[in-house]
Amino acid sequence: MSPDPASLIAGVFADSIALHQQVAREAPGAIVQAAAVIGAALAAGGTMLVFGNGGSAADAQHLAAELVGRFERERRAMAAIALTTDTSVLTSIGNDYAFDPVFVRQIEALGRPGDIAFGISTSGGSRNVVLALARARAIGLKTVAMTGRDGGAVGAAADIHLNVPHQSTARVQEVHRTLMHALCLLVERTAPTA
Repeated sequence: MSPDPASLIAGVFADSIALHQQVAREAPGAIVQAAAVIGAALAAGGTMLVFGNGGSAADAQHLAAELVGRFERERRAMAAIALTTDTSVLTSIGNDYAFDPVFVRQIEALGRPGDIAFGISTSGGSRNVVLALARARAIGLKTVAMTGRDGGAVGAAADIHLNVPHQSTARVQEVHRTLMHALCLLVERTAPTA
């Protein structure tokens, strides 16, 4: 007999809360380090290029929006671009080359030394994210990865790795959103007012 809907819902919340608590214990150092690097790059006139696939593409847009607009207080706009939003660019690269370089080409076009490349992958194995982080590093960008599971090749490709060690994509995405909000809180605290 399958569990009743109320039990299923309670299980989702219990699992998410437990994972949030685990990451809150294990990840503060990496969160503070990532926020410091991002804040310094943006304060120096750099840009954060954010990318991922599927739900992580939506998270990339969310993170860029919080920085360009505002998170919790009035301050100067920060330069952040989600590389997941221009369908003409995405489809032309995918059609003319392949899907693997869809973020690499944009990093090459838009990234400058000192900028931030922020790759998101719940599996830690997204090849196009790995390639983009590797290319970003090669041309002088600082790299941050936000992953799930064991971090995989995506985590290994970044200077700073924010990992949510869980197998469920849904649970990882829930904690990713909280991590992004923690980053925005820290970065925004040091930003000049409008």
